[in-house]
Amino acid sequence: MTQVQTVDQTEVSREVSKKQANKALLASMVGSSIEWFDFFLYGSLASLVFNKLFFPSHDPVVGLLLSYLSFGLSFFIRPLGGIVFSHIGDKIGRKKTLILTLSLMGGATFLIGLLPDYNAIGIWAPILLVVLRLCQGLGIGGEWGGSVLLAVEYAKKENRGFFGSIPQLGVPIGMLLGTLAISLTSALPEDQFLAWGWRLPFLLSAVLIFLGLWIRNGIDETPTFKEAKESGNIARVPLVATFRYHWKAVLLTVGAKFIETGPYYIFATFVIAYSTQYLGYDTVTVLNAVAIANLVTVIMIPCMGKLSDKIGRKPLYIGGTVGMILFAFPYFYLLSLKSAVWLTIATIIAIGIIWAPIEAVMGTMFSEIFSTNVRMTGISVGNQIGAAVFGGTAPMIALALLNAFNDSWIPIAIYIILAGVISLISLALMRETKDIELS
Repeated sequence: MTQVQTVDQTEVSREVSKKQANKALLASMVGSSIEWFDFFLYGSLASLVFNKLFFPSHDPVVGLLLSYLSFGLSFFIRPLGGIVFSHIGDKIGRKKTLILTLSLMGGATFLIGLLPDYNAIGIWAPILLVVLRLCQGLGIGGEWGGSVLLAVEYAKKENRGFFGSIPQLGVPIGMLLGTLAISLTSALPEDQFLAWGWRLPFLLSAVLIFLGLWIRNGIDETPTFKEAKESGNIARVPLVATFRYHWKAVLLTVGAKFIETGPYYIFATFVIAYSTQYLGYDTVTVLNAVAIANLVTVIMIPCMGKLSDKIGRKPLYIGGTVGMILFAFPYFYLLSLKSAVWLTIATIIAIGIIWAPIEAVMGTMFSEIFSTNVRMTGISVGNQIGAAVFGGTAPMIALALLNAFNDSWIPIAIYIILAGVISLISLALMRETKDIELS
């Protein structure tokens, strides 16, 4: 009788554990998608609205550069967000951190939708916009590491790649939602879109934020962190411990991040301004191409995550990196054909096919090279420094290169190849991690 009861209790425990894991997986994906939706709204509107309403200039290129600068500044604040919130995550827990980051991001996004423009309050308009954008950067800096670990630390070794790929869906889903929202609102007459239409996605995001907070509030702390806390394996100052014992891993993470972040913001953000203002594409056509590419990515990422559980993280990451290097020149050539069909095909290949395996395994691979007591700090700092150096600056650098070389796209393609080479060097120095234990 006792043996039967023990077996029953074990089965119940496994079922509860499975439900908690699935719930954590949902929480990581939904919350991450909402935060990236908020984050990408700004990036997409930088070239359509903010350069006109918040950074007015007699020279359109200067206005666009200022708008992209405000976009890039948030990336430089992201490492600070990563440090602050990962300290909380490694000391107190992943769950509480994720509730804080989502609240910060949501509040800043909603307030952007209420912000008066330059004509209404003058210089305070761009100042307040930049402040709110920095708040978004702080939030997203702490969000990524927490959402990845919420999934990875709940997973079993044999499906960790798949679990770790699910929060990575937040990037394409967030971009997809943001692009669709802007496509719908930009269908308004231009004067109405600039007057009030662009504000609607920011204001309506409040509904998504409350949904995300409700889901995240109902989850438990990850088993791996619970185990570390019960055993007393908590770093006194996680940042110090990270750079003392894991500085090589941080550097390798930064280098590997380059190929994931810079090219994506060129393909998904810079391409909007480049295709419409330099190549004459219709705005809706470009937005639809980006949306379709991200939809393909949403399908590809979990498939690539599952594949990484069989063949490893490095082969997929290296394959995507090499693909990005080889496709840099063909991508811009296809855009130069000024065909909506080739624009869409090029964007699908770049984001949906080549970038997807990189994105799918990045979170899991980075998580597996740090120990539990500094894992959130390690992946957050490495990821956000890489994003700051090669991500937030990418649209601005691409635009500067375009104007410095008489509208030639060749230097931008070389810039993408450089990112790939740096990442390949970092990947060569990393070991395969799919079979290690996280504890």
